[in-house]
Amino acid sequence: MTILENISLKPYNTFGIDVNAKYFVSVNSVEALKSVLALPEHTNYFIISGGSNILLTKDVNHLVIHLNIKGIHTVTKTETTTLVTAFAGENWHEFVLWTLNQNLAGIENLALIPGNVGTSPIQNIGAYGVELKDTFVECRALHIETQQIETFTNADCNFGYRTSIFKEKLKGQYIILEVTFKLYNKDYNLKTDYGAIKEQLQSMQIVNPTIQDVSNAVITIRESKLPNPKQIGNSGSFFKNPIVSKHKFNNLKLNFPEMPSYKLSADTVKIPAGWLIEHAGFKGKRFDNYGVHQDQALVLVNYGGAKGTDIYKLSNLIQLTIKRLYDIDLEAEVNII
Repeated sequence: MTILENISLKPYNTFGIDVNAKYFVSVNSVEALKSVLALPEHTNYFIISGGSNILLTKDVNHLVIHLNIKGIHTVTKTETTTLVTAFAGENWHEFVLWTLNQNLAGIENLALIPGNVGTSPIQNIGAYGVELKDTFVECRALHIETQQIETFTNADCNFGYRTSIFKEKLKGQYIILEVTFKLYNKDYNLKTDYGAIKEQLQSMQIVNPTIQDVSNAVITIRESKLPNPKQIGNSGSFFKNPIVSKHKFNNLKLNFPEMPSYKLSADTVKIPAGWLIEHAGFKGKRFDNYGVHQDQALVLVNYGGAKGTDIYKLSNLIQLTIKRLYDIDLEAEVNII
């Protein structure tokens, strides 16, 4: 285990922002992680894993710990369900593919979401009618200050829309080491009614879809809308879909009758942030070497060489514009450092 100095973090964030870490170390075991945290000369840390949900706007002047602990194993198996544990450094999409190869259902709708397993509970990742919390059983996490490993159940995590206790009350206090999921061997109802999944399956001429079919449909849809971070720097959806009261939405519909929505409860409505941004004129708008993606207004992109501060200023401009036009506060889904 070697601590390196003045290392570029460009390969470690999907936006491809070129900032430096004053100190950098990659760890591939819990023991190595504990050893690093025990070093007396380093008392401030920045943890990075898949780097898919961060926007780096400046150099990191303390120790960056790259969490690279990997492994997947089956915990228990019954006739209908299987508990599977994946370590934090496993790539999320590769983990989804692993479950499909094992014919385990539950997270096929979450295919091709960028990032690693360890960060997936932090923001309760979700797509196409499924959220991480739906299959999450527990996670084991290391308390940075005490170095004690603790277990957090589904209820402990206080999951919400793109949030959890690790993003709110316990932010920066724990490092998630592994996550256990409850997946299904049979008797599982596929979720195909959200978004364009049903239409995509029809275009693929699939009448009785398998979990592999649903996953392939999701991958096709995502690839048609979202840029590959290896080709164009991005972090996927930059903003959360705003949730407003039904009363406020009804008032908005008077001026914007075509505004889409998803009913969450009798009193709340979710509005697609992408629609708001597109109809505010930002979709496909380019500012030199950064901008808003031409196919998906939710995605801010680095075309090459952009600074994190450039993209941050663009996100602020979008937020101010949406507030002015619709009186809606857009919240960033991405962590801005």
